Parts: sequence; structure tokens; C-alpha cells
Amino acid sequence: MVLLVLAFSSEEEKDKFEYLYSKYKNLLLHKAYGILHDYMLAEDAASEAFLRIYKNLAKIEDPDSGRCIAFLVTIVKNVSLTLLQKKARHTAEELPVEQQDDFRLEDFVVSRLTSSEIYGLLAQVGEEYKNAFVLKYAYAMSNQEIGKTMGVSANHVGVLLYRAKKKLSQLIKEGGQAHEYAK
Repeated sequence: MVLLVLAFSSEEEKDKFEYLYSKYKNLLLHKAYGILHDYMLAEDAASEAFLRIYKNLAKIEDPDSGRCIAFLVTIVKNVSLTLLQKKARHTAEELPVEQQDDFRLEDFVVSRLTSSEIYGLLAQVGEEYKNAFVLKYAYAMSNQEIGKTMGVSANHVGVLLYRAKKKLSQLIKEGGQAHEYAK
């Protein structure tokens, strides 16, 4: 764990902080690891917790009290949960959303419809869905690239594509074209 050089207003504050660090660093690291299950992230959480402890040093009257321990553990727990949420969000953005239909829209569109028919149907599904669909299938962009272009997450792009396919599928089925495809 890396400890930054901190500016203390008095020698007493410095001694208090050093005492808290030496006494509780393993406890905070253990609590962070219990939440994060990743040693490197746990070290980051403990370091961030000690920065917050430094900022709130005046609130700690007795470093050996149960109240102090609860305060320190609460800080590291909140920092760890924040890191866990960031990690989950980052992971979710990397995972593509793949959803399957019993009706293979892509196969039907590629084999049976002309580009003008496709654009006519896309005009009926909504601008955001149409944009995601065109970027994905006409320009062969990944969900991440589409997300950057549209200013949304890759996961949201997956949802947009799924909904666009659903709406297109409904429009094709309502138009009777899907029955011809099934033959």
C-alpha cells in the first residue's frame, strides 16, 4: 500500500494519523478485500479510505474507541462499494447484449428485402433505433463504436438493436412478408 506525504497542521495530527494507519491498515485492507475479492482493488480502496480519514481526522477523538473503528470501517466499506459499482459498470459496458428471436430477422432482411424496403421499414421504428441499426448492419460497427458515436454505453446500444429488431420483426410479420419467408 502506498502512502502519500500528507500535510499536517500539527505534530499531534501527524502522530494520530500514523497511529491509525499502523494500527488499522490491515483491518481496512481485509474489509476491502472481503467486498471486492481483488487484492489490487482492495489496496486502492484502503488507500482511498486513508485519504478520506486524513480529511476527517478532526472527527476522530479517541483512536482506540469502538466508534473510531466503526467510522474507519464505514469509510472503507463505502469506498469499496463505490469501486465495485464502477467495476460492474465497466464490465457491463464491455459485454455485448445478445438476444435471440425465433424469427431470424437478419436472414430475412438480407435474403428478401431491397435496401429501399429496409429503409422504409426503418423509418417506422424510431430515429434512435434506426441509427443504431444502420451503424451496426450497414457500416459494420461494433457496439462500443456505435456507443461512442451515439453518446451511449455499448450495453444500451445492444438494447437499442434488440428493440429495433423486435419492431422490424413485427412490421415484417404484419406486412405478411414473414409468411412468405417461412415457406
